[in-house]
Amino acid sequence: MRNIVKRYGGFVALNGMDFYIGKSEVVGLLGDNGAGKSTLVKMMSGINPPTSGEIFANGKPMRLNSRADSEAAGIETIYQDIALVDSMPITRNIFMGREITNRWGFMNHKKMESTAVDILGSAVQISGIDDPEKEVGFLSGGQKQAVAIARAVHFKRNILLLDEPTSALSVRETEHLLAYVRDLKEEGTSSVLVTHNIYHAFQVCDRFVVMSHGAKVFEARKEDTTIEEVTDHVIRT
Repeated sequence: MRNIVKRYGGFVALNGMDFYIGKSEVVGLLGDNGAGKSTLVKMMSGINPPTSGEIFANGKPMRLNSRADSEAAGIETIYQDIALVDSMPITRNIFMGREITNRWGFMNHKKMESTAVDILGSAVQISGIDDPEKEVGFLSGGQKQAVAIARAVHFKRNILLLDEPTSALSVRETEHLLAYVRDLKEEGTSSVLVTHNIYHAFQVCDRFVVMSHGAKVFEARKEDTTIEEVTDHVIRT
């Protein structure tokens, strides 16, 4: 992303923002509330097209004007607000818009249910979930977040965007997620981790980008900085 600007009327949410993600790299996107982190993530997800600026994928210019554009670019997102439908079961939430069908075009419920069981068991170990057909509305906040994480990691492609993914998770669930991000890196998947927890970021990230008021104010690779320096830049902004 090069010289990205996002305006909402007279309000400038992103101002000349440059951002890139390397192959098999985990980038920590840090900053205080209102820094523009979630706006940037939604832009990469195709939800909020930029007002101006350039976006490239694998060196080729492209537009991210919809979720379909984002998926075509190999981007999968875990949103801060979870984005699940409470009145639908876990299985349908995982496969919403990407249902498994048979050769006649009908949904293959048995295949989706068995796949959902595998996803929930491998992506994030969730306590208290023993039925993939349980309605999401009956789950706790942490369980809902874990279902969203499981959905995203199953459909991972080239890049996984995680917007505050551990905000409602237990310590054990958080450690499992961070370990999974490390495993994805070994498999060639890059990730962007948006978090307020700098200690979590230092466990998994290769590079850190600190934002303030819609612009990048600090960037460094892990080996070239310290947790104290990164924290200082976040606090100063």
